[in-house]
Amino acid sequence: MKIIDAHFHYSKVAAFKLTAKKFKINYSKEGFIKETTENQVVAGVCMGLTETKQYKFPDIKAVTPMNADLDVLPPKFYFSAGINPDKLSKENLNDLETAIQKPDCVGIKLYAGYYQYFVTDKIYEPVYELALKYDMPVSIHTGDTYSDNGLLKFSHPLTVDELACRHPDLKIVICHLGNPWVMDTAELLYKNENVYADLSGILIGDQARFDSFSSQELFTNIYKTCFIFANRYDKLLYGSDWPLVPMKVYIDFIKMLVPEEHHQEIFYDNALNVFKKLRV
Repeated sequence: MKIIDAHFHYSKVAAFKLTAKKFKINYSKEGFIKETTENQVVAGVCMGLTETKQYKFPDIKAVTPMNADLDVLPPKFYFSAGINPDKLSKENLNDLETAIQKPDCVGIKLYAGYYQYFVTDKIYEPVYELALKYDMPVSIHTGDTYSDNGLLKFSHPLTVDELACRHPDLKIVICHLGNPWVMDTAELLYKNENVYADLSGILIGDQARFDSFSSQELFTNIYKTCFIFANRYDKLLYGSDWPLVPMKVYIDFIKMLVPEEHHQEIFYDNALNVFKKLRV
């Protein structure tokens, strides 16, 4: 089955390199190509992210738009331009508009919780205006933060509800299913027609860690119940959060959680509907 990975990383962020090393993942262009080829991942969207010094993310000095700076992305792999809300001057916004007009930019990414602004803060309004102008989805980090410095009140998925109502034409992707508040995300998917969710980052780690969690029915039922309640398999997108997990491990994990009759939608079709510029 061909797969589109709607959420992976490809940046010189020290925490990514450290985690990849811990789980014996080859975090390089060569490693990326090997894993995508072996797992029929034919296209995908990298979440743009940069830091000016090692372990500084969320880096208030990182310049908007943040991009994918690990290496040149292989063909058919795209990026969402990362936003540092502390760097949204007129010049930054002009650079953002230039970036999102490029063929390899298919979306915009906000790091709520890491950068400590609510997604409804007026500081983001010029970003939403650009997203609407170019019919581009905005992916928003939600749920647990991969840093002790993150504040969860800014990354709770329910903060997206007001934004979705304020901008009904804005296509919003809730990253990580809002994990662990996945039932709140289920309600948002059910309630707001313009809200989608990617399934990246539910777990990170190696095969042993996934085996441990996957064998616990109480754990897996949380996500299966979320999918049933939302009843919107057309609004769920596969994402791996690579290099925080080997690609095959995560593909198998999501296949286990999602009913087989919806695999084609979640692993491929829905990404094409959300990221309109994406070409396979």
